[in-house]
Amino acid sequence: MKQLMLSFIVLANTLVLLPAAEPKVLFHESFDGRMDKGWSWLREDGRTWRFKDDALEIRAEPGFAHNVKNALLRPAPDRNQRKIAIEITVTFTTPPTNQYEQAGLTWYQQGKPVFKLVHELVDGATYVFPGKVPTNTRTVQLQLVLSSGKYEARFRPDGKGEFQTAATGELPPGTDEQISLQCYHGPPESEHWMRFDDFRILELSE
Repeated sequence: MKQLMLSFIVLANTLVLLPAAEPKVLFHESFDGRMDKGWSWLREDGRTWRFKDDALEIRAEPGFAHNVKNALLRPAPDRNQRKIAIEITVTFTTPPTNQYEQAGLTWYQQGKPVFKLVHELVDGATYVFPGKVPTNTRTVQLQLVLSSGKYEARFRPDGKGEFQTAATGELPPGTDEQISLQCYHGPPESEHWMRFDDFRILELSE
């Protein structure tokens, strides 16, 4: 009996490390020549978006968040009772030259942009915003983690290694929430195409 009790005590005081739960994939879009019917275009110009090499490419044109062309939107999943992550890999196929030239994710509420996680050119250097974290690669994987009222903006240069946190903050829930892929502040005189690939929506374990 003493031996059994000793074995139980040792087992009870042994730290057992369990593998972290894999995130649940709620949606995945690879843009391999087509896209899911759940997407919708805002101010679409069919001449300045295309499928190429199993990805979506959108030309970065002059404009701002409120009048961006070819913003691709879909309804966002409910985040009130769970933590979700939205991922996209973006690539500058041509080195950006215009101040604030950018590509990435924009969060909409009631048809208006309220938050963005982007790869952006500012004063001749590229950064992840929010956070203004410097980058040195044309390709960046962006991950926006959302809970009921908070966000965490993450990124991975070239889609490799661990995600790095660029910024955290408040993002209160709203009505009619949508996520958008978009780019703007491109040069008017030349074609700068932004590549969007491997879009995913995940449910994360706490």
